[in-house]
Amino acid sequence: MSLWTVVTEFIKLLNATTIFNVFWATAFGIVVGMLPGLSATMAVALLTGLTFGFAPDQAVVILIAAYVGAIYGGSHSAILLGIPGTASNAAACLDGNPLAKKGEAGYAIGLATAASALGTFFGLICLAIISPLLGKIALEFASWEFFVLAVFGIVICGNLTAPKDPLKGWVAGLLGLLLSQIGQDPIQAFPRFTFGSLQMRGGLSLIPVLVGAYGVGEIIAVMQSPVGYKVKAKITRVLPKLSDLFRYWKTIIRSGVIGVIIGAIPGVGEDTAAWIAYDFAKRFSKKPEEFGRGSHEGLIAAETANNSCVGGAIIPVLTLAVPGSAPAAVLLAAMWLHGIRPGPLLPIEQPTFIATTTAIFFLATIAMAIVGLSFVRPIVQVLRVPRTILMPIVFVLCSVGAYAINGRLFDVGVMFLCGLLGYVMRENNYPAAPLVLGFILGPMADDNFRRAMIIRSGDFSPFFTRPICVVLWLLTLAVILSRSGLWDLVKRRTAKVAG
Repeated sequence: MSLWTVVTEFIKLLNATTIFNVFWATAFGIVVGMLPGLSATMAVALLTGLTFGFAPDQAVVILIAAYVGAIYGGSHSAILLGIPGTASNAAACLDGNPLAKKGEAGYAIGLATAASALGTFFGLICLAIISPLLGKIALEFASWEFFVLAVFGIVICGNLTAPKDPLKGWVAGLLGLLLSQIGQDPIQAFPRFTFGSLQMRGGLSLIPVLVGAYGVGEIIAVMQSPVGYKVKAKITRVLPKLSDLFRYWKTIIRSGVIGVIIGAIPGVGEDTAAWIAYDFAKRFSKKPEEFGRGSHEGLIAAETANNSCVGGAIIPVLTLAVPGSAPAAVLLAAMWLHGIRPGPLLPIEQPTFIATTTAIFFLATIAMAIVGLSFVRPIVQVLRVPRTILMPIVFVLCSVGAYAINGRLFDVGVMFLCGLLGYVMRENNYPAAPLVLGFILGPMADDNFRRAMIIRSGDFSPFFTRPICVVLWLLTLAVILSRSGLWDLVKRRTAKVAG
């Protein structure tokens, strides 16, 4: 993929429809991201159902713009309230809120906006460079590789949960895998787990499961303890000084690199990137004592990293069909829904899609900067809306999105049941992201395993002898050992024997 291809795709995006969709979706993402209790994942999940009738190219534009806007939007509530709108903005609270208390709320939002734009821009550059390189192995993937890749993706689910308890992530991933098997199998049309129900023969649709697990589950949790927030800080100067940005250019580059690397590791996410970048910034800062008391450098580091992580998280989505974060998992589901098949074959089936995605990210970055700097005051007023009014509106939008896919009330019921399941999982610290990821990868694992068995008449050996399969199995084993504590046990036993 050449720079000229990206420029060509960007020029194609410069039409009234695309620009309008980018700006309203970015603004929507900012609003959802800044509301405590909601998340970037919910923003993308909600719009996935509402954009079902859109053309695939416009749907992807809207979803990516909302993703970018939501990761940035959480900085508003982090600065003004000391409460991060999304988990990725938690690190921004440490210095953003003290700056607001000093009377620099507007300027802190301006710094966060500039850092977010630079971070996203850095991420899209890496997306444009790295994704095509990984796509060169596309022709080597067959049914055996796709099955092992699906297994690897489900194991990665352990990284989408609390670091100390990956087992809950794997349980949620396997549950999603089981849900994906409901309905007629795609090869012989044999009904599985339908319990005699005609509706269930068609299987569970992705959008009701997705919107239910994320949207309805979060709505129930948020409504459980409605809170009225007050924006006390005044919005003063917003536009940041260029001198402040140039002063911390090393921090911006370092945080951008950290964000992309963390994002490209499946299952880690934007919040981890922000904390690691913040820690590095403090270690290398000339004034580390200012961190946590209103440091411009600390705020810039956190917001640069979590936004550059977005581009990094999209890299494994496009090249391996394995998401780098929870919102990326929803974006992956949305692409499948709109007929786009991310993975090793993407550069062959749609050669310009990576270039188009890069161009969309660039346009969304521009929209984020413009909306973020120009409409701070009216957007911040959304924080004054009581949750008891906002959440019912969101629930109606979720129901419309679930019903619009197939026009069946059955899907609304599935959404509600998955919402209850998502709420129970949330209350017991089981993450919803692995559930959705298992549901997405389930059909790929099932189809390719059975196809591989048919091709080789039941011979299992290619799963363990083909080079790419061996690499993926080793990566899967490494993830299990590193996340389950078995690796530490092995090291202790080895050290004991050696001693």
